[in-house]
Amino acid sequence: MIPQETVQLILDTVKIEDIVGDFVTLKRQGSSYWACCPFHNEKTPSFHVEPSRGIYKCFGCGKAGSAVGFLMDYERLTFSEALRYIANKYHITIQEKEETAEEIAARQRHESLLVVSEFAGKFFRDQLTTPEGKAVGLAYFHSRGLEDETIAKYGLGWAPQGRDTFTKAARAEGFKDDYLFETGLCARRDDGSLYDRFYERVMFPVHSVSGRIIAFGGRTLKTDKTVAKYVNSKESEIYVKSRSLYGIYFAKNEMARMDKVYLVEGYLDVLSMHQLGILNTVASSGTSLTVEQIRLMKRFTPNVTIMYDGDSAGIHAALRGINMVLKEDMNVKIVLLPDGDDPDSFARKHTLAEVRQFIAENEQDFIGFKTDLLLKDAGRDPLKRATVINDIADTIAGIPDAVKRSVYVGDCALKFGIESDILFDRIRRTREKELEERRAEAVRAEREKSAEEASVEEQPSGPAPEEPGTPVAQAESALVEEDPIVAPSERELLSFILRDGTTPLEFPSDSEFYSGDEPQSVADFIDAALDGVPFVNTIYRVVYERYFQLYDEGYEQKQIIRTLLDGEDRGIATITAQLFEDRYLLSVDDFSRALTAHSSWLTNFVPRAILAYHDKMMQSRLKKLMKDLTAATPEQQPGILKEIESVNAMKRKINIRLGREKIER
Repeated sequence: MIPQETVQLILDTVKIEDIVGDFVTLKRQGSSYWACCPFHNEKTPSFHVEPSRGIYKCFGCGKAGSAVGFLMDYERLTFSEALRYIANKYHITIQEKEETAEEIAARQRHESLLVVSEFAGKFFRDQLTTPEGKAVGLAYFHSRGLEDETIAKYGLGWAPQGRDTFTKAARAEGFKDDYLFETGLCARRDDGSLYDRFYERVMFPVHSVSGRIIAFGGRTLKTDKTVAKYVNSKESEIYVKSRSLYGIYFAKNEMARMDKVYLVEGYLDVLSMHQLGILNTVASSGTSLTVEQIRLMKRFTPNVTIMYDGDSAGIHAALRGINMVLKEDMNVKIVLLPDGDDPDSFARKHTLAEVRQFIAENEQDFIGFKTDLLLKDAGRDPLKRATVINDIADTIAGIPDAVKRSVYVGDCALKFGIESDILFDRIRRTREKELEERRAEAVRAEREKSAEEASVEEQPSGPAPEEPGTPVAQAESALVEEDPIVAPSERELLSFILRDGTTPLEFPSDSEFYSGDEPQSVADFIDAALDGVPFVNTIYRVVYERYFQLYDEGYEQKQIIRTLLDGEDRGIATITAQLFEDRYLLSVDDFSRALTAHSSWLTNFVPRAILAYHDKMMQSRLKKLMKDLTAATPEQQPGILKEIESVNAMKRKINIRLGREKIER
């Protein structure tokens, strides 16, 4: 672990132009630098590096961050790896934090398990060169169209006959029985003796993201139906099946470069696609797709194309995968191969150009895929068609991003010729139902936890209060509806906070905001004006709350911005960089500074931004009330109309203060 004081030294030492300059040709213009963006293709430079602020921003694609963030985004490094890169560049010695005896033992054990797995990988590879391995294992790989270069690159191997051939070889190298058993390379008999888990099978090693061998899949070549076709490593400290993807180590760079990943099902699917030249392919391999696997893909790209067999099993798997991928805020498309083909056989039968053309012509978004599939059974039956529409609406409801939901609603409404409001209503009810279920589950979890603690501490049980951070609060936060009406105003207020949060607002004595007391800072003034109402937009809310956490701890403005930019949460870092270095706001700011003092400019525009925010909140509230009115019963309508009148009155007052309406006399 890197000590905090060393982390701070690294962050204080780094120069962003040095780090970015290692990967991009920068051209100085005044006090800053410009280049063509390394994150997207462009001919005119729009990638801006500003050393004085320690940030970069592309005005084309929106990528932004600090030196640490650049390394994490461009080189796909973790936060710790990025810090080590910088430390090495500036010759900063990292004295690791002293570990406890337990931590040392755990680290050594973890490394020992990896060493055992890597020994097994070499053992199985070497077995391919034996007469038995060549005649059976290597011949099988060749029969499946795999070339020697592919076999070597992916470490394919052969587990020989004999129930203890590997066990004896591992023991001869000094590996402990406990490690052989824990990795799942060996199993135990009733008498405690070990035997090989893998024998007479072709072997597929599974690599971690960093390239270490963590598990194996072994395929039998026997036709005996009583013999399992595949035997896989059991889960261990180094291998959790639900968090692993076959091929991820070999695919990750291409995934990031192409900004897309193809998801297939099996080992040979990945190998054949990679050998053909489609390197951005991974597989879930022997397990149903999991949330952890989706998040692993998302580290490298938000775009996934599910490429499964065209049979009923493949279709079912694709349908299940669609909902899961969308709920993780990824963009999903589906390609079903001709019935009878899988990605392995299809790749072997076609050229790279033919496969790419097939994908381009048959790739569908989930609405088209579900519509074509489900309407086959529905025909012209109106009730069945309604069921299909509801099914698609429920899928859209799982998408976290409100803008994406709105776009998909528009597509669906157009495709089926129905009012978008009907779909929005279904989506709202579906999301509310899911929220209630999460609340109920969270309450149950809290009660169980409280009861368990009470049984130990002899205290009465009961649900924990719904403070921020509890499962109940998290469940509510996870489903907050983001409002595109309010979001621009939230962005403007957050920009004021990030750029001038600790600057005092010096109101003149004749101002309605003058109190005669110590001037409030921009951050305090905005926070007080919001009166505890949280931002609607999720990422803006997260940045806002993190800012005030640091602000309340006494951090200075520069320290707050540096902490936000260099933190491990790249979403916070990106938004901070974008709002801290916004081209439009800079131009307005520079113009305003030329006309008047910056502090006077703030006293004028910060209150107006708050009023504009409240106006948008009223506008959003009116939209919801009008929708409620159309669905209300006659008994409910008078109450809603009264609230609409009240909101309109408040909105008029705000617009008068903004100078948009005149006072009626």
